[in-house]
Amino acid sequence: MEKPISTETQRSLVKNRTFDEHFDDLEANGFCVVENVLTANEVSGIREKLLLAATESDRRGVPTHIPSLDPNDANVRVFNLLDLDPVFLELMERPKAIQFVKALVGDNFIVSNFTANIARPGAQSMHAHSDLGIVFPGPWLKPWSMNVLWCLDDVHHDNGATRYLPDSHKITCAKDVPTDMLDNMQSFNAKAGSIIIMDGRLWHTSGENVTENEERAIVFGYYSAAFLRPQVNWNVLLAESTQRNLSPQTRRWLGLNGTANMLSVDFVERPDQLSTQE
Repeated sequence: MEKPISTETQRSLVKNRTFDEHFDDLEANGFCVVENVLTANEVSGIREKLLLAATESDRRGVPTHIPSLDPNDANVRVFNLLDLDPVFLELMERPKAIQFVKALVGDNFIVSNFTANIARPGAQSMHAHSDLGIVFPGPWLKPWSMNVLWCLDDVHHDNGATRYLPDSHKITCAKDVPTDMLDNMQSFNAKAGSIIIMDGRLWHTSGENVTENEERAIVFGYYSAAFLRPQVNWNVLLAESTQRNLSPQTRRWLGLNGTANMLSVDFVERPDQLSTQE
């Protein structure tokens, strides 16, 4: 592993960057931070709707504490956000996010999952993992998946920021994951309203919230190459009323059509592709 990226270097990667510069950071480091994607009013409104969504999820019988993931209920997880409020569908389709998805994963992608995590004081870490490793056993040769993290609070070490292993997006096999990776992880730093673009191969875990009264809310949009089975079955999860109002493009991205797992193929033969043998 190369020398870990310092917090100061992280912050220098954030400001006054063009898309190409952000993308260069993403390819080199496995992540990039893009500031001021959401306005302060948007952050406030989306955060309020997230809290309401968490309450509604519990009311529907979908628990927001998953014992197999988190040691205690201070880590609140909200699933199936797309069915809980239209604002999350809008976030999922934001051009800024989709621009990174297409550049990293490619045009043929699907939305594998769309969730949120609120780390309240006392929240502890989950197990370390890579998101691509959850849906594909390897070898991890290309960035076939990625996350867009929508920061609804300032994100830093003390309030449970996601912790990542520097350069781990270059790991191709599980046997090469270092046994001491937890000791070498660093925390993301980002302001509310930022997005963190994270390569699906980057090994990470949730941080611990050691503050007395500070919450850390993040919405996670997980996108993957179309040939990978998504983490959730949107045909089952999304209510009929939600599906009915989706655009054809959104239906494709959610894999709701009969050809969800097929790539777009040009079947027109070109002369230079034809075999010269009979």
